[in-house]
Amino acid sequence: MTISSPHNDRLKEIRKLARRRSREQTGRFVAEGEDLLLAADEAGWSAVERYCAAGSGLDGVEVEAELLAAVSQLGSGTRALGVYEQRWADAPAGPRCVALHGISDPGNVGTILRSALAFGASSVALGPGCADPYGPKAVRASMGAVFGVPLARFAGVEQLPGTKLALDAHARASLRGGEREPLTLLVGAERAGLPDDVLAACDRVVRIPIGSESLNAAMAATVALYEVTRDAVAADHRMRPA
Repeated sequence: MTISSPHNDRLKEIRKLARRRSREQTGRFVAEGEDLLLAADEAGWSAVERYCAAGSGLDGVEVEAELLAAVSQLGSGTRALGVYEQRWADAPAGPRCVALHGISDPGNVGTILRSALAFGASSVALGPGCADPYGPKAVRASMGAVFGVPLARFAGVEQLPGTKLALDAHARASLRGGEREPLTLLVGAERAGLPDDVLAACDRVVRIPIGSESLNAAMAATVALYEVTRDAVAADHRMRPA
């Protein structure tokens, strides 16, 4: 049976999940687009429910195309979406954790998830003031990484694993490769950076040596992840058979 009414209860649920409060209350979120649903399948995530545009030939409950577009958070609409249960780890995990503090832009949060997955992060920990990684913009920006990297919450630096490396544009020491794991890389917002109490609680405060004053949070996290993992990646390539 095709959903043909905008007042359908299932469509109402999808609309509500665009709001953070509803996601927190239900523990659910929405992923849109065939590429994200495929990423969820490949990562072993089962949807609570899948929806597709009527006549598209895709799996899911069929919805009239204009109604599915109306509940979509994408400017171009979508042919498929799924509702999923959020997954939160009990604690941030090593040996390679990325911790975010005060990063309120969901696009940055999603992009950092993508970089974290690409560079083999064990977990991404979300601290105070961060955007919801399960929000529509963050999920989309993650390009499916939200299904592939474990997420956790933290309130204080003491909850993070290993050596704590804080990124700060004004630090004297430069970030370098060859960092021993376990470690946590802490990243703050572009303008505000990490609070003084967070910096003081870290083992080392380092900067990325660049010609301009700062990078945005997602770019800084990506460059830092590359730097701390490049030796391990190079060693892995050397060990592969020709």
